[in-house]
Amino acid sequence: MPNIAINPDIQTVVTTFETSPGACQDLLDALQDAYATFISKQPGFIAAGLHVNDAQTRIANYSQWAKRDDFLAMLRSSEMRRRNREISELCRSFEPVLYDVAATY
Repeated sequence: MPNIAINPDIQTVVTTFETSPGACQDLLDALQDAYATFISKQPGFIAAGLHVNDAQTRIANYSQWAKRDDFLAMLRSSEMRRRNREISELCRSFEPVLYDVAATY
């Protein structure tokens, strides 16, 4: 479970997926499978959460990694490159952005 706190030793990644209501569940299924069978088992993975908006046109993914390089290694793996090709067919766009937590309340 993600723990949102100021911690310079943790890499936070927020990825937004723009999709359609007709493809939202398929995209969510693909992301859940990726986390359950591959991503969560990668070195440095800490936690993640998937969020779907009411209109089912966006999925937001919040993930935490021990190091930036752990996330990048997972992203560059042949398994994840294959999965990302499949995921890209289910959405108009997606973009992972690396963040540092600046404040919590």
